[in-house]
Amino acid sequence: MTDPVVQFHGVSKRYSHFLLQDVDLELPRGGIMGFIGPNGAGKSTVIRILMGLVRPDRGEVRVLGQDIPKGQVQAKRDIGFGSEDLRLYRQTTLDWHMEFVRSIYPSWDQSYADTLLRRFDLKRDQKVKGFSHGQRVKAALLLVLARRPKLLVLDEPTTGLDPVARAELLDELMEVVVDDDRSILFSSHNTLDVEQISDYITFIDRGRILATDDKETFLDRWRRLRLELPPETVLPNPPGVVSTQRQGHLCVVTTNQFEPETPSLYSAVGATVTAVEPLTLEEIFIATVRTSREVQPS
Repeated sequence: MTDPVVQFHGVSKRYSHFLLQDVDLELPRGGIMGFIGPNGAGKSTVIRILMGLVRPDRGEVRVLGQDIPKGQVQAKRDIGFGSEDLRLYRQTTLDWHMEFVRSIYPSWDQSYADTLLRRFDLKRDQKVKGFSHGQRVKAALLLVLARRPKLLVLDEPTTGLDPVARAELLDELMEVVVDDDRSILFSSHNTLDVEQISDYITFIDRGRILATDDKETFLDRWRRLRLELPPETVLPNPPGVVSTQRQGHLCVVTTNQFEPETPSLYSAVGATVTAVEPLTLEEIFIATVRTSREVQPS
């Protein structure tokens, strides 16, 4: 088994008004990890540490087999970074940017760059100042992807994009990992984007990792049970119940440890299970954050 491309073990970083605490995180080679959190949750801090821009107060970080920040120069040769606010030179053309990046990175793939120009409907001789926001984001992604990096790190890349531009970007990201040697860390608070393309999911809030697992495990173990209850029914409390909402003879139970026998636990006390529903990733994320905040209020 190959080593993960990203490894965080016990990583912490304290600022005057924020604490990133005891982060454990692993991204397997060839995978896409959706890194989900509210604004200010710590996503960008984790990415800055990964990129060697911020030194943690404690903990260990390895990226592409290199200790960070010590080995960041070697690691960055194979890392492509992109974000929605990545700045390009407004007075120059996209072609100028392409030639500039190609002069720095021997891995530049001109054939792939030309393919991306067509897919993203970009004009290489157009100046950046004439680009829309979506065109600037796609241009920046082109400059990153055409280098053929082994690890792609994206910080909120779809923010502000229209639905068509978002779909084009997400389609291209899924194409990137057709080669199993390439991996993506995709930071976002848009759970729909993450659910579409990710193999692995990590939730972060208030500087703490709340949950991390493969996507299918998240979606399989969370369920919403709708019940009809006889008067004065005492419900069981099996492991994994994160919320129970009762209104008259109706009840909704949400669990993160659903098993095939779970409905029978409620039937055994006289409840009628009227529905067992899967949750969307957004619903799972919200429930996870709310439960965490109830246990550890700010």
